[in-house]
Amino acid sequence: MWWWRSGEEGAGEVSEGCHHAFIGMGSNLGDRRTFLKEASLEIGSHPQLRVIRLSSLYETEPVGYLDQGWFLNQVMEIETTLTPEELLTFLQGIENKLGRKRLIRWGPRVIDLDILLYGNRTIETPKLIIPHPRMYERGFVMIPLQEIAPDLVHPDGKTTREHLDMLMKTEKVEKIRLFQG
Repeated sequence: MWWWRSGEEGAGEVSEGCHHAFIGMGSNLGDRRTFLKEASLEIGSHPQLRVIRLSSLYETEPVGYLDQGWFLNQVMEIETTLTPEELLTFLQGIENKLGRKRLIRWGPRVIDLDILLYGNRTIETPKLIIPHPRMYERGFVMIPLQEIAPDLVHPDGKTTREHLDMLMKTEKVEKIRLFQG
């Protein structure tokens, strides 16, 4: 049985067969904060999802394609009875609804929603790779994930904290700061 609420994190009751998942969210076009909020509300409105918690907002320099503005990033923890593939389809629908255009790989976007982790599962299909293939290389993923789930054990047996510690030892961490806006 689901108890539902209108986009408020942490409320409700979850049905049997639920899985924990983590979603990375980012925006660097227009009103970035509003796009993240709208995506969060859309995710929270699905009857088979429950938002557990959201990280703080982090402002991050772009990675990959550098000729663009800084991103606002956030990580969301959810519980869901959707399969990973159904969750991906739902998230891509939100991206489309909010006006995402895929013109340049790693380019500017109004919203980007990525499944980072889905329980302790490892998935590799042409459409979906979990854990997200570059999450352990990205401070904009690992820092907000560490904020909300530092002791989470990943499919490789390491915790979020251990992964972030390994990342911080490299010199490849992008500039990131807590968003004060």
